[in-house]
Amino acid sequence: MKKPFQFKQFTVHQDRCAMKIGTDAVLLGAWVEIENSVQSILDVGTGTGVLALMAAQRSSAEVIDALEIDADAYEQAVENFEASSWGDRLFCYHASFQEFMSEIDDQYDLVISNPPFYVEAYQTHDTQRNLARFEDALPFEHLIIGAGKLVSPVGKLAVIVPYTEEERMISLASHVQLYPERITRVKGTPTSEIKRSLLLFGRETSAIVTDELVIEFERHQYTEAYIDLTKDFYLKM
Repeated sequence: MKKPFQFKQFTVHQDRCAMKIGTDAVLLGAWVEIENSVQSILDVGTGTGVLALMAAQRSSAEVIDALEIDADAYEQAVENFEASSWGDRLFCYHASFQEFMSEIDDQYDLVISNPPFYVEAYQTHDTQRNLARFEDALPFEHLIIGAGKLVSPVGKLAVIVPYTEEERMISLASHVQLYPERITRVKGTPTSEIKRSLLLFGRETSAIVTDELVIEFERHQYTEAYIDLTKDFYLKM
């Protein structure tokens, strides 16, 4: 069994999850603004449960729901939730987003997702890993349409996507009256190309706050901005 991933305030077991904890999820979980007024949060495609756990650590939200289609990942997320200090606020549904969206009447103050975004050309023979990694398991269109229904009138949607998909996500979101408020573009090093876009959407059009985040100066030499962002979570920060 692989060792669990130890954060400062919680532990994540991930041996039964196809997709392990990566920088993307931690970036989104640390970056997203969670105001004191946020009382309900939904994590779409929770995997290990790390985003929901980070939201629980950072907020006093009474309801933190998570959604996971893969049976093994769902069971592991539930176990990770129950082992945490916030088990009474965390709940995981075992369903596809499409099923959940059609059956749920609730709305959320914050919907967060680190969605799968590898195109079908790179599919593997591992069905579980494909579900976790590839966009056809949760197309961006489905995520945005669902968010349009599930984000409350004062709520927000926060996602991390490849930089190449930033414009498409913004265009899709506009069709369900979700508009970008904040964009952070992420680079691995000062000289590398932009790799990811962190996007925060709200219900009102506003001036968009944009900035850039560089993770490392060089291998394992992290920038002050990245350290400051993740220091409440990573043990070594």
